[in-house]
Amino acid sequence: MTERDRNTEAPGLARLAGLIADETRAACLLALLDGRAWTAGELARHAGVAASTLSEHLGKLVAGGLLAEERQGRHRYVRLADDRVAQLVEDLAAQVAPEAAARRPRTLRASSAGSAMARGRTCYDHLAGRLGIAVTDALTGRGLLRQDTGFALTDAGLGWFDTAGIALRPNGRRPLARACLDWTERRPHLAGVAGAALCRHALDAGWCLRIGSERAVKVTPEGERALSELLGIDAESLR
Repeated sequence: MTERDRNTEAPGLARLAGLIADETRAACLLALLDGRAWTAGELARHAGVAASTLSEHLGKLVAGGLLAEERQGRHRYVRLADDRVAQLVEDLAAQVAPEAAARRPRTLRASSAGSAMARGRTCYDHLAGRLGIAVTDALTGRGLLRQDTGFALTDAGLGWFDTAGIALRPNGRRPLARACLDWTERRPHLAGVAGAALCRHALDAGWCLRIGSERAVKVTPEGERALSELLGIDAESLR
């Protein structure tokens, strides 16, 4: 990169950092990592600010390209603009996770919520936490996923997805398989098209259920059986 390129990109990088460097906007971005669209009112309650204050923050995030906006009747919905924004937020969150983990939860409710998030959660559109790591390890152990030179599905892995009835819909921009650093486990889990397809199937097939108001998910008895049969994952490790 030439000095001229650096001088050209520096203002844009500074603007991007400024958008994220606000606690209310950061709270919104983290909440939207669940992959769903939230109303402005829901985000305002989550961030603990007035609706008028939140509206101003959302306007900046939409204008900055980090959020996409939809209007339906009287309601205003926002979601993360795309998976690249989700990856940026998750990668940044992983950098501060050790500091956050060192702080003991102040209430039993906070402790329970934290335990549920660590056990299993969605990371935008793929599985994370111990659940995500267990699936990633099982795919790797069975020769379905390679991690030696970056994440890549093997031919056997492509066949496994087909046999399991999990459709992969590649696009030219998003990698089929990508490593995403897990902020609670400090190890990479499966993301990309394959990670999203597996997560979507797990929720649609009833293998996992969303719990609480955060991103936590719980593996159902049906999910335990399916993951045991398809990947040899011990049910006890999912609880």
